[in-house]
Amino acid sequence: MMEYLLPGVGSTLTSLVLYWAVVRQYLPFGFDDYMIKYTNILIGYINPYIRIKIPEYNGKGFKRSDTYVAVQTYLASTTSGSAKRLKAEMGKDAKNLTYSMDDHEQVTDKFRGAMFWWSSSRAVAKSMSISWFPSQEEPRYYTLTLHRRHRQLVMDYYMSYVVEEGKAIEVRNRQRKLYTNSPSSNWYGYKKTLWSHVLFDHPATFGTLAMDPDKKQEIIEDLETFRESKDYYVKIGKAWKRGYLLYGPPGTGKSSMIVAMANFLDYDVYDLELTAVKNNTELRKLLIETTSKSIMVIEDIDCSLDLAGKRKKKAEKSEKDTELPPEVDKDDDTSKVTLSGLLNFIDGLWSACGGERIIVFTTNHLEKLDPALIRKGRMDKHIELSYCSFEAFKVLAKNYLNLDSHPLFETVQQLIEGSNITPADVAENLMPKSSKATAADKANTRLKKLIQALHKAREEVKSKEAAAQLEEKGGGETINV
Repeated sequence: MMEYLLPGVGSTLTSLVLYWAVVRQYLPFGFDDYMIKYTNILIGYINPYIRIKIPEYNGKGFKRSDTYVAVQTYLASTTSGSAKRLKAEMGKDAKNLTYSMDDHEQVTDKFRGAMFWWSSSRAVAKSMSISWFPSQEEPRYYTLTLHRRHRQLVMDYYMSYVVEEGKAIEVRNRQRKLYTNSPSSNWYGYKKTLWSHVLFDHPATFGTLAMDPDKKQEIIEDLETFRESKDYYVKIGKAWKRGYLLYGPPGTGKSSMIVAMANFLDYDVYDLELTAVKNNTELRKLLIETTSKSIMVIEDIDCSLDLAGKRKKKAEKSEKDTELPPEVDKDDDTSKVTLSGLLNFIDGLWSACGGERIIVFTTNHLEKLDPALIRKGRMDKHIELSYCSFEAFKVLAKNYLNLDSHPLFETVQQLIEGSNITPADVAENLMPKSSKATAADKANTRLKKLIQALHKAREEVKSKEAAAQLEEKGGGETINV
């Protein structure tokens, strides 16, 4: 390439600059402006190439550049065949490999008869005290080199074409992922990324979800409305996001509901572990690093941090005697995320970064949550997932036994209402335990086993109700001896 055929240009220009610093003080006022103008023209004749740099991160590394990602995808698809050094990664559905140009590699591209050169580079870290560990301060960047006569073509058409084509390719080849946040740091203080991920390939759908059909359809319609409402959210002046609160006893399908939502919308899932977040600042960084078309999940929000009791503790602390010497805080490694920080994370200024995002909280104990955390506007839709109904049982019977009807269904219907048995318990009783019996025998055996479990569950409910009534009466009647 032409720019590498003139290795002495840099040293020559350096000499000219030093010479100019000496002689300019003897020249008439304003003469240096003319010299700079004509020097630039001369440099243009010597080296007519222009460089455009596309860094991996915007600002100080808060968010990965969408332009960089689009360029990376475009080059991997269109020019990887001409690269000599490649990186291989698992492709969509983990069925094939995709190849992209490695760091410090160059490829060429043509557009409307013009030739362009792309190079991939990585900045060298200067602040590493331990040189054999990689550094998070080593940002990658792409450099586009072009002839100056193609400058307007690049600015008006080529870069827009690259970005749009890259985004289109990314959508076609998109591989959904399940993310989790990394600990704040490890033993040597190095943290390369805020999120780590695995391929997300869970088979649960709304079709396999055991719940009331009307409620299921209501959720599906709500998700469809959200997905198609970008312009509406812009019109009403709200960030394009929606919050769902899933609550109910353990085993009622809260995690399965999240998977069904992700599969229905074709979204990535970010499973946020709050106890691994150091403070509110890191919580904001985690939010910024998420992508659009994603579901942010905080499971068992009532157990993740002591968010519900913080206000009460502050009130109690203010009433205590302040003359006592303060104790040293020994829990420096614990999470410093506050309720205020979490509220701002959900619907504060930072929550508007990115779009088309769903936030889901799950809890087994709704009453333990601070009302400010679950109010409408933050958790827009509250979904109760309760004990198994007969309609939910029929979904499970279809999934596990491939049955739409059976003589024992009537008995199950009579027993299941009021038995307080969860879909997880029902599914466990319908799971196969032996492969030797015929299909009909398997169905009979499993349904009879379920009926026994329903009888037992109803007896437990009756016992609890009797104990509660006895407690209300003050422990029952007193017998005098």
